[in-house]
Amino acid sequence: MGDVSILRFTIAADPPARLDKALARDVPEQAALSRSRLAKLMAEGAVTVDGAVATDAKAAVAEGAQVEIIVPQAAESHMAPEPIPLDVVWEDDDLIVIDKPAGMVVHPAPGSPDGTLVNALIHHCGDSLSGVGGAKRPGIVHRIDKDTSGLLVVAKTDRAHQGLALQFEKHTAERRYFALCHGVPDPNDPRLRGVKGASFEPGAVLKIQTLLGRHRTDRQRQAVSFEQGRHAVTRARVIEAFAGAALVECRLETGRTHQIRVHMAHAGHALIGDPVYGGRRKLSEKAVGPDAAALAAAFPRQALHAASLGFRHPVTREALSFDSPMPADMAELLAALRG
Repeated sequence: MGDVSILRFTIAADPPARLDKALARDVPEQAALSRSRLAKLMAEGAVTVDGAVATDAKAAVAEGAQVEIIVPQAAESHMAPEPIPLDVVWEDDDLIVIDKPAGMVVHPAPGSPDGTLVNALIHHCGDSLSGVGGAKRPGIVHRIDKDTSGLLVVAKTDRAHQGLALQFEKHTAERRYFALCHGVPDPNDPRLRGVKGASFEPGAVLKIQTLLGRHRTDRQRQAVSFEQGRHAVTRARVIEAFAGAALVECRLETGRTHQIRVHMAHAGHALIGDPVYGGRRKLSEKAVGPDAAALAAAFPRQALHAASLGFRHPVTREALSFDSPMPADMAELLAALRG
């Protein structure tokens, strides 16, 4: 049986009331099978308990029961490996943290079928991808836009994928971004006080809380709503103020598509260089000087960088945190603004 492996183990003392929970507790750790993967294998009839096929997740199971699971080898991904250089910040058997450059798409899609982070990871990780959901592919738990730079964690195993996904779902993963925006978010600005969904918290932290969903007419855009869409919360704090621009630190409570970009534009502080939400705003040459104004006008992307990332390792439970330095293009614009 070369294309499958057979996993045998014994149910330990004091098993949980349900079979699925007992399997999740007692399955050998090196098998790296998540609860959802075990449930799928059970539904496929690949699990036997004391010689009988077990498909009922809620069934009772006794201490000492002999379990056998037939695990098919992870199928090769339909996505091709590509030898694209990666800036690897951390890697172990379960996960990999990448510092992604601006311009790289995270996941293949109709408009960008190759040259993506996933293609690069399939090549880089090779046989160390044990399979997510039964396929040899990296488990993407969060994304950053093509033209946003910075940190991203990706799962290499099924159990890591499930453990990380849960942290992002429960908003316990810590994500901090640096952005250069038009204008300076100020608690004393009467205009900002009139923006629906915007409020200030102690420490002059701008909180933007709205629903977000697809734009009614432009499917490539996201739009703020108060009637329908997904709950979204962004917090922004001014790190450095200039004449007509600011360096802000944004923290995500939720992680919706284009969230920081849409929320900052909604608050009247669109990101410099944002081709979708930035409108035609320009920095005043008189206010910031000709160099900074010219750099901002020609800035080729939204000035947004995923600067730090923190989470619990989904297997060892160790607290991990990573920082990424400001990329060269944003650092150059920042230096010109400080000019």
